[in-house]
Amino acid sequence: MEKYTLTNGIKTIIKRNKNTPRTAIALYFKLNNDEKKSGLYYLMTQLFYQGTKNRTSEQLANELDENAIDLNIEKKADYIRFKLLCLNEDINLALEILQDIIENSTFNEFEKEIIKIKGEFESDLDSAKVKAQDEYYRTIFKNHPYGVGRKEVIEQISKITKEDLLKTHEEIKNYGPKNISIAGDIEKEIIISLLEKHLCNINNTELKDNRKKVEPLNKNIVSIIEKEDANQAQIFMGWRFPNIYSEDYATIILLNTILGSSGLSSRLFLELREKQGLAYTVRSVYEPFILSGHFFVYIATEPKNIKTSLNGFDKEINKIMTEIISDKELEEAKNNAIGKRQFYSETNLLEASLNGYYEFLGLDFDYEEKLIDSIKNVTKEQIIETAEKYFSKSSALCILAPKKYLMEADLLKI
Repeated sequence: MEKYTLTNGIKTIIKRNKNTPRTAIALYFKLNNDEKKSGLYYLMTQLFYQGTKNRTSEQLANELDENAIDLNIEKKADYIRFKLLCLNEDINLALEILQDIIENSTFNEFEKEIIKIKGEFESDLDSAKVKAQDEYYRTIFKNHPYGVGRKEVIEQISKITKEDLLKTHEEIKNYGPKNISIAGDIEKEIIISLLEKHLCNINNTELKDNRKKVEPLNKNIVSIIEKEDANQAQIFMGWRFPNIYSEDYATIILLNTILGSSGLSSRLFLELREKQGLAYTVRSVYEPFILSGHFFVYIATEPKNIKTSLNGFDKEINKIMTEIISDKELEEAKNNAIGKRQFYSETNLLEASLNGYYEFLGLDFDYEEKLIDSIKNVTKEQIIETAEKYFSKSSALCILAPKKYLMEADLLKI
C-alpha cells in the first residue's frame, strides 16, 4: 500500500492487488456543515445519477451498464462517498464519468426526485421497524442532525430549491477535506496520471468542522409509538458510546459481539430467543460516528412480551457489567470479531472503501492491523469495566406497539 498526495492536495491511497480484473475507487467528501434543510445532501446524491451537461440520465445509465461500471453514491452521517468498480482497462472511462458527475451535474430533475424520495420514505414508514428505528435515532440524538429521519426529510425536502442544491454542490466540491482510495491491478504511475487528469478541478481544503455538537444524554428518555395494527412490538434501547478514536473501541467491538452481533452464538439470541422464545429478531448494533457514537439492542417480539423483553435486556446488560466473562466466551468473541474483519478485504471494492474510510478519519494506513492486535489483547477485566462505564449511563428507549400492550407494560397511563 502506498500514499500519494495529488497536486490539488487530495490524499490518495493505492493498494495494488495483482491478477485482479476489476479496479475499485472510493472517493470521500467530508461534510463540514449541517444541512440547511433536512434531506438536502441525500437529494443531491440521488440527483448525481440524473444527468450532467454532457449526458442525460438515460445515457449515463446506459454507458455504465454497457461498460459494466458499478457506481454507488452514498450519503452517510459524516461524509458523501462515491464508489466505482470497473474493469482495469476501463479505468480512464470510469474516472471520466465520475469527473462529469461531480463537475457537471445539472440537478434539473430535482422536483421529480423530491416527489420520488417523499414517496419512498412515506412507504418506508409503513414498516413498523423502520418507523420505530427512525424514532429511536430521533430520541438518542435529540435535536441533532444525527437524529434526523425520514419524517423530517418528508416535512422539509419540498422546501429545497435548485439554488440550494447548486450552492451546496459548490461548497462540497470546492471546500472541505477529501480523499481517494484505489484497490486493483493497476500501476501507480498510471492511476496517478488518470487521477490528476480527471479530478484536478476538485479542491481539497482543511476546514473547521462547523457541525452542531452532540449534547450529552443526561437522563433516560422513553419514546412510545402507538400502532394498532402492529403484529410485533418493535423495541430499541440505546446508549451513547464513544467514536472510533476511543481507547475503548476494540473492547466495544467485543461487547457488541458478545451481546448481539454474532448471530446464533450471541447472548441476546441464546437467552431471549432460544431459551425464552421471545424474539423473531434480536441483536445489538454499535455505530461510531465522528461526533459521537451509540450502541443499541433491538428485538421484534409479540406485543404481549414487551415487559419480559425489557427485563431480558436489563438482565443481560447487568450481567455483562457485573460478571466476569469466561475465557472460552472471550476467545470465541475475539475469533468471531476478527473473522468478520477478514471479509473487509475480500474484494477490491471492500478494501478500497475501508482504506479510504480510515484515511478519511485520519488514521494510519495500518490501522486495521493495529485494531486486530488490540482486539486480541482485550482482557476480561476490560470487558466488564467498559460495559459498566457506558451501560450505566442514561439510555434512550423507543417502543412501537398497540396501545393495549403498551398499557399492560406500564408504558402508558390509563
